[in-house]
Amino acid sequence: MLFSSMIFLWVFLPIVLIVSRILPIKLNNVFLLIASLLFYAFGEPKYVLLMLCSIAINYAAGMLLAHFDGGKVARRVVLAAAVTLNLGFLLYFKYMGLIVQTLNHLLGDRLTVPEIALPIGISFFTFQALSYVVDVYRGDCEVQKNPLHLALYISFFPQLIAGPIVKYRDISERILNRTITVEKTAEGIRRFIYGLAKKVLIANALSEGADLIYDLPVNELTGALVWTASILYTFQIYYDFSGYSDMAIGLGKMFGFDFKENFRYPYTSFSIREFWQRWHISLGTWFKEYLYIPLGGNRKGRMRTYLNLVIVFFLTGFWHGAGYNFILWGLYHGFFSVLERTRVGEFLKRHRVAAFIYTCLVVNFGWVIFRIVSLRQLFEVSKRFFLPFAYGSSHYVVAEFVTPHMLLALAAAFLGMGFLRPLMRRTEGTALPEVLWCGVLLALCVLSLASNTYNPFIYFRF
Repeated sequence: MLFSSMIFLWVFLPIVLIVSRILPIKLNNVFLLIASLLFYAFGEPKYVLLMLCSIAINYAAGMLLAHFDGGKVARRVVLAAAVTLNLGFLLYFKYMGLIVQTLNHLLGDRLTVPEIALPIGISFFTFQALSYVVDVYRGDCEVQKNPLHLALYISFFPQLIAGPIVKYRDISERILNRTITVEKTAEGIRRFIYGLAKKVLIANALSEGADLIYDLPVNELTGALVWTASILYTFQIYYDFSGYSDMAIGLGKMFGFDFKENFRYPYTSFSIREFWQRWHISLGTWFKEYLYIPLGGNRKGRMRTYLNLVIVFFLTGFWHGAGYNFILWGLYHGFFSVLERTRVGEFLKRHRVAAFIYTCLVVNFGWVIFRIVSLRQLFEVSKRFFLPFAYGSSHYVVAEFVTPHMLLALAAAFLGMGFLRPLMRRTEGTALPEVLWCGVLLALCVLSLASNTYNPFIYFRF
């Protein structure tokens, strides 16, 4: 079920919100769990069993870790088993096809590539479950003895499909005891509407042009078309994903939960290192806490730091999807993250304008790698990206794909990068104007959704 769908906005959400207000906290948790499973079952009914299996495995792992408290060997065995099972699900459902394709490339076409449907959001709820088990093992949080409470943490519908990735220790108190106020609910509704507007009014509008251009035959792509598509997609993926995160954070507030920010205006960054401190923050902190630091972080010398960064970004790319382009995208960002730990990083700190332009270009081309699945097509598009004037002949022109509506969305996207922050700070607390503005945005979103022009969230695939 999509947040940006009529059935969610006018049926599911109002019913769940009203009923949750009536029930006491204990029954409320059970109700929210049932609602979350129904939410997931709406699009993936058969994979509810997979999620329940994941919940059972990680609940059992937590209980066994508590049972073997003091037994180092037994606890390590339990942790290893839990990690293996969680990653095993992920590898099978998400990466088995890529693994078999790779083996066929190496050994010849001897194996049949399995057709396995990808459970929506499996990467997100698997990482949440893993963080719980690891935190219990480390002693960073108490084991949850009530399976329903752990099930609610893993399956809670606001952040179930596309994050943000929430650590159990950050919301464990809210599961047991939370206060819902009118002010917090209003703040959640406001945040949800802003996220909905990002998705429906900006991301969806920009996706039309980007998809049409990327669907053209490669020999018809000019440098201008490639640059147009790359810019449209750069803004599309940000407003699509950050819009979802805003809606998830807003929904959390409506139900008494506080999720941490997942984006902090990443396109105003002055380096790739800073970009990753602002982009998909929950994923970045997950890899930092559960992989980069255990590998040694930056504590074991310069070369080991570089290696650790490459490993983290390789796996970051691999996490995003079963495709060589995602791995290449991860290594691409890893290269620049390593590069910025040399004198290049010092140069960027001294020359802010050059740093901003450099970051925009690196990020923009990175999204070209991310978007194009075929490596052969990526090679052709890359030539047009870096040598735009050498490819100017085509039956198509930019004006055919960029409509006035799209230009308006692009202007809004540019202003929303962070340039409106001073204005937004000055208007905070002015209730009536913001209520009216939210009402206008909601009305425009509903009109847009009524025309059936929306598309699924990009990160639903991951």
